[in-house]
Amino acid sequence: MPDFAYIARNLSGQRVEGTLAAGSEREALTQLAGRDLFPVQVSADKKAIAAGTGDEAIKVPGRVVAPVYSQLAALLRSGVPLLRSLQVISDQTSQPKLKAVLGDVKSRVEDGATLAEAMAHNPKAFDELSISIVRAGGEGGFLEDALERVSAFAEQQGELKSRVMGALAYPMVLSVIGTGIVTALLVFVVPSFKDLFANLERQGQLPAVTSGLLAFSSFLQDYGIFLAVGLVLVVFLLRRHFQTPAGRRELDKIKLRIPMAGDIYLSLAVARFCRVLGTLLRGGVPIVRSLDISSESTGNKVLMDAVQNASENITSGQSLAAPLGESGYFPKNVVEMIAVAEQSNSLETVLTQVADTLERQTWRKLDLAVRLLEPLLLVLLAVVVLIVVLALLLPVLKMGSTV
Repeated sequence: MPDFAYIARNLSGQRVEGTLAAGSEREALTQLAGRDLFPVQVSADKKAIAAGTGDEAIKVPGRVVAPVYSQLAALLRSGVPLLRSLQVISDQTSQPKLKAVLGDVKSRVEDGATLAEAMAHNPKAFDELSISIVRAGGEGGFLEDALERVSAFAEQQGELKSRVMGALAYPMVLSVIGTGIVTALLVFVVPSFKDLFANLERQGQLPAVTSGLLAFSSFLQDYGIFLAVGLVLVVFLLRRHFQTPAGRRELDKIKLRIPMAGDIYLSLAVARFCRVLGTLLRGGVPIVRSLDISSESTGNKVLMDAVQNASENITSGQSLAAPLGESGYFPKNVVEMIAVAEQSNSLETVLTQVADTLERQTWRKLDLAVRLLEPLLLVLLAVVVLIVVLALLLPVLKMGSTV
């Protein structure tokens, strides 16, 4: 059964906190009333759920789960009961992990849990955004619409991710191949010329570029393994550091300051925030809860802090646009559109439009950056290879002229 964390007050007015097992939030409230406790806050305890599932929690990729929402919405609209719909989708899927997750969801719904509560017990398969929208849809009586919104959002995010990865694939492959070729030349080809140039080196007639190339090649042969181990160790230590809250914040600041790439990264993060927030609001999720979820979707601690600060302003009755603008990370035109949308009570619609606009602009910037990066990498690789060839060819020409 789900675990719920609660904050309540007893008959003496004292604050009481704890967790309890219940099939639903309503059942948790009933249990508290039976204990003569007056609930202040009751919510699903994520830590308890995670502890209950532990290593047994099944992880399913988002691209595998995404079609489930649209299939489930279509079956429910056709009048198929929820339990039967879950069984049909489970029977049709060829993914063993997804089948197991859907089986768990179905069994929990049979035991009286809502669809959102059953999904929450599989946090490695269903993200918090999807669970929140489904919960709002179930409570508001528009579950089919909520599922369709989640499906549309998942498809849009998957398409955007595929386009970004597709654009960056060629430069990444080119960088790896180029580095491999240059390393192979320095480690296996260049050393074979050392004995050939020994006479010129003793006479002090070896060109400086050749001497430097041979010295660097010898260094890689003698200490290359230590250099590789040192690089791996540095990467490991940096990764450990960047996994801490302070290190994560430092890394996220660095990402935003990278020339050209930082602007693209920021635009994608802001677009993702706007789309997630708009989707949640359109799905009927309260704005404070929507801001908490959408702040995590930015993937950046700096932006997350700015959004959480805005959430505090909303709680105190102020606007959303002002703190976002004061953070300095949200574009001015986006802040202005959010301010106008708040006044006209059309925030969810405007946020989706802002996300569409930012994604189109960012895609054009990314496409231009990749078009510039590809020839730059080719030129850089050509220059390095040319330097190696000239460094090996100059002594040969010198010996030929001497003969």
